[in-house]
Amino acid sequence: MNRLLNWLVLPRVRPDAALLIGLGLIGCIGLVMVGSASVAVADRMTGEPMYFFYRQAIYALIGLVVGFLVLHVPLKAWEANTFTLLGGGLLLLVVVLVPGIGHAVNGAQRWIDFGPVSMQASEPARLALILYVAGYAARRRLELTTSWSGLFKPMLFMVIASFLLLLEPDYGAAAILIVVAGLILFLAGARLLHLVVLAGAAGGLLIALALSSPYRVARLVSFADPWAHPYASGFQLTQSLIAIGRGEVAGVGLGNSVQKLMYLPETHTDFLFAVYAEEFGLIGSLLLIGLFGLVVWRGFAIGRRALDMDRLFAGFVAYGLSSWLALQAFVNIAVNMGILPTKGLTLPLMSYGGSSLVIMCVLCALLIRVDIETREPESRQSKSRRAG
Repeated sequence: MNRLLNWLVLPRVRPDAALLIGLGLIGCIGLVMVGSASVAVADRMTGEPMYFFYRQAIYALIGLVVGFLVLHVPLKAWEANTFTLLGGGLLLLVVVLVPGIGHAVNGAQRWIDFGPVSMQASEPARLALILYVAGYAARRRLELTTSWSGLFKPMLFMVIASFLLLLEPDYGAAAILIVVAGLILFLAGARLLHLVVLAGAAGGLLIALALSSPYRVARLVSFADPWAHPYASGFQLTQSLIAIGRGEVAGVGLGNSVQKLMYLPETHTDFLFAVYAEEFGLIGSLLLIGLFGLVVWRGFAIGRRALDMDRLFAGFVAYGLSSWLALQAFVNIAVNMGILPTKGLTLPLMSYGGSSLVIMCVLCALLIRVDIETREPESRQSKSRRAG
C-alpha cells in the first residue's frame, strides 16, 4: 500500500502556465460550441435543444476525473507497461471488428457498446500504441540508429494496427498513427533514408487502396470539385464552405449560425469548426488556431527539455502526443475548409464525443505529467540554493 501511495504522489511543482491556459480555453470554447452547434439537431432528435451540451459536459467531467488520476501516475509506470499497452491497443482494434460487439455508424464499424454508452476503439488504442512506440524508442535507441531491424520491429505493429483501422474503416486515424510513430522514431535516431523508404511504400499502398474502389475515387473527385455536385457527393463540403464564408472577418455572433439549422450535417462533431468560423469569423478562427499552436509549442518545449535531461521516454511521449494533437486539429480544420478529403476525425477537445474528449483529457494529463517530472529537479535545486 505504501508503495502505491508513493506512486500516486504528485511532485509539488507548478506546471506550465501557458499550456494550462491554452488547454483550458480550447476546452471551454469547445463546450460552448457543442451547445451552440447542436441545438437544431438535438431539438429534432430528442426535443431537448441542449441535449448534446449536457452530455458533453458530463463527458468533460469524466475526462477531468480520469485525467486527474492519470496525472498522479508516474511516467515510469507507463514505461514499464508499454508491452501491455501494445497488446491492449491491438486487442481493442480486433474486438471492434467482431460482429455483435462492434457496431457501425454511417458505414464505419468503430464503436464498442458498453450498455448506455459507446467507446470509439481507435481513441484509446492510438494512445496505447503511441506510448508503446515511445517506450520502444527509449529502450532501443542504439538499434534504431544502426539497423533496419530496429525500425522494422515497431513499424510492423503500427502497420498491423493501421490495417485494422482501415478495416473499420478509419483512414484518418491510421494516417495519424503512422506519422506520429515515424516522428518519434526519427527523433530517437532512426535514419531518414529508412523512414523515407517506408513512407514511400506506405504512400503507394494508400494510393492503390484509394483507387481500388469506385466509392473512394468518387469521394476524392468530389473533394477536388465539390461544386460540381453540390446536392450530392459535394453537399457536406459546400455547406461547410458556405458557413465559413458567411463568417467573414468578425462572424455573425455566437448562436447566430444559419448553417447549423439542418443545412450542414455533423455540425457538432466533424464540422464543428465550420459553425465556429461562421459565428466568430476569421478573427475567432485565427485565435483558435493560435491556441492550438500555443499548446503544441509548449508540448514540444516540454519534450525538448526532457530529452536534454536524458529523460528519453518522457521526451518522446511529449513530442508524440503534441504531434497527435497538432495533426488531428490540422486535418479536421483542413477538411472543413476543403483542403483535404473527409476523414471523420474530430477537432481535439472540442468536437462532441465521449471517447475523443476523455482520451484527449488523458493526453493532456500525460503532457502535464511530463512537464512536472522534468521540472522537479529544477525545484529541488532552487530549494537547495535557498537553504544554503
